[in-house]
Amino acid sequence: MASPQWGGLSEPARAGRFGVHGKKRRAVHSACRNQQHREGQVVNVNAAADQNVRIGPEDARITRLGESRVACPKACGRFVPDEPSVMAYITKRQIGEYGGEPVFFEEAGPRERIFFDPAKTKCAIVTVGGICPGINDVIRAIVMEAHHNYGVAATLGIRYGLRGFIPACRHDVLELTPDNVADIHEFGGTLLGSSRGPQPVDEIVDALERMNINFLVLLGGVGGMRAATSIVDEITARGLPIGVVGIPKTIDNDMRFVARTFGFVTAVEKATESIACAHTEAVGAPYGIGLLKLMGRSSGFIAATAAMGLKHVNFVLIPEERFALHGPGGFLEALANRLTRRGHAVVVAAEGAGQHLLPPTGETDASGNPVLGDICGLLAREIKAYCQGRGLPITLKYIDPSYIIRSVPANVADAVYCGFLGQHAVHAGMAGKTGMLVSSMHDRYVHVPLALVSADRRRIDTDSEFWQAALDSTGQPRLAVADEPALADNKE
Repeated sequence: MASPQWGGLSEPARAGRFGVHGKKRRAVHSACRNQQHREGQVVNVNAAADQNVRIGPEDARITRLGESRVACPKACGRFVPDEPSVMAYITKRQIGEYGGEPVFFEEAGPRERIFFDPAKTKCAIVTVGGICPGINDVIRAIVMEAHHNYGVAATLGIRYGLRGFIPACRHDVLELTPDNVADIHEFGGTLLGSSRGPQPVDEIVDALERMNINFLVLLGGVGGMRAATSIVDEITARGLPIGVVGIPKTIDNDMRFVARTFGFVTAVEKATESIACAHTEAVGAPYGIGLLKLMGRSSGFIAATAAMGLKHVNFVLIPEERFALHGPGGFLEALANRLTRRGHAVVVAAEGAGQHLLPPTGETDASGNPVLGDICGLLAREIKAYCQGRGLPITLKYIDPSYIIRSVPANVADAVYCGFLGQHAVHAGMAGKTGMLVSSMHDRYVHVPLALVSADRRRIDTDSEFWQAALDSTGQPRLAVADEPALADNKE
């Protein structure tokens, strides 16, 4: 059985020594305790990870199941060569900081010769983790490409995430055809269902063998790609010719070497509707405050992008910024100054913001993520108390759109993007690629090794143009850095 490869990276790995081709790949190992399921390894979809990984050319190499000898049946104007041709980093600063020499990824697309014989090929699709706009668009694109352009024998849908592989869970497999996926892109969520939490990797690979699956397409976030890596390791240990191709699926847009995860644009667009409502509430009363919480556990991309998308936001609080609440330059002082000058304010907080101000809950969810403290509950209490002390008769309205922003169908931009991701996943799978993710970088679709994607989550650089643009849009000052202890427990 394969050894676990989830979680953080060793010091040599962070120095760029964890190649994904051959033995170097084993340098990626867990920084936390490996979970076990009876006698078998468990796929842990959200282990902790280190960051600031330096990479070299070897780290960008994609593993192949074997030599491609079958002529591709797809009629197309251009086949893509396997030679890496898309730069990972495009500025001198990035190259110097993250590798010291140019690193190139393989370009995604159809290959002239493929590994699998389409008439004998079965592929499977599984979605893990939370839903987001566009999952059905990706599923539809995979099925249509595999059926119409490659003529594969079958495409199977695995129900309810990795649970669908486990016999004890008793979930039926769904055969996907052009007829039964034709209209699914019109609906949010996922036709296949999804789930969180660890599952025994040996049983997952047993199921792939039992169903004669040739390649699996896994839609997931960072945790999902760690699960995919464990599946690849078990397949490799057994010497099986089964490919695993990932597609980046997370509402938080926090995956490294992925310019944008699908569904993010739709979620931001939906979030702006709630911002408009918060603004309406704020301007409707003297010293009115609209307080809005948006998704973003570790990264504030949704909150910051939505704030820039609709210019009504005056403060945006993100997990990446350890802001002070009290004292000179703190959030409360800045908010009171804004209210005094303008008479109203709209505050957007990512759900993971301000956790340094709250004591740890000591709880974890099904995926192993720490349960977050209630930052908006704390903000509401502290705002009311502070403004009362300043003689400001505020009216505060709290809005939490929660899962609404992720459960809607994809907008046009995301729908087009999802189509490309699904098609390129089929191209990669048929070509015998494995242990990789289909990504978009610098307006090119590329193959990225799973080890690079799962090394850490992408976060907002608070010294970047992006964050400065968010501050310029809101007009908020650079808040003081917190040195205060947690202020309150998480219970109302």
